[in-house]
Amino acid sequence: MHDNSEGLVQVLMGLPIFQAEWVLFFLIGLSVLSVMVMVERAVFYTRHRVDVERVRAKLVDFLDDGDMAGAVQYLDGFDSLPTNAILYGLRSSDLGPDSVEDLIAGKLIAEKTHYENRLSILATIGSNAPFIGLFGTVLGIIKAFRDLSVDSSDASAAVMSGVSEALVATAVGLVVAIPAVVAYNLFKSQVKHRMSDAQLLSRTVLAFLKGTDALPGGA
Repeated sequence: MHDNSEGLVQVLMGLPIFQAEWVLFFLIGLSVLSVMVMVERAVFYTRHRVDVERVRAKLVDFLDDGDMAGAVQYLDGFDSLPTNAILYGLRSSDLGPDSVEDLIAGKLIAEKTHYENRLSILATIGSNAPFIGLFGTVLGIIKAFRDLSVDSSDASAAVMSGVSEALVATAVGLVVAIPAVVAYNLFKSQVKHRMSDAQLLSRTVLAFLKGTDALPGGA
């Protein structure tokens, strides 16, 4: 039975998955993917940024003048989370403020999903890269002790060398994970900030529409 167990261990250790080297290459691949997502999201958020206070001031001018078509045309010149959501509702302003509010709320969910696209990749890398690195370290330590069992002429040096090499995987895992977590939190903050901007514009428009609707004879 003991011989069978040793034979099974030897077979398992011979499988590619139990070789520590692939873990480092895998982590490097995750690092490249993480950087690509960071750059893409950073460019995306920069291109779709808008000065919400300036937009709000201009929008109020159109609403005060009762120029709904002008407000729609003005917002159509932007491509951002807040303006896209408000534009979607204003295009159906004739349906009444309640319908506009529902339309804006629905569009906000869709826009938020669009703006959070690929952030799950950063979250996954950030939460799992340390464990992948730890897995590589465990494999490296197992390999070190296996090599020691074959050649124990210099046991101390063999173990220390093997363990030090194995710990590189854990370090690389942390190096990959930390920037991914930081970027994820920063980008989530960006989305949250833009959702707040959208709420500001939304309340501005709805306050005007509900106020107008409450006037004698409507708008």
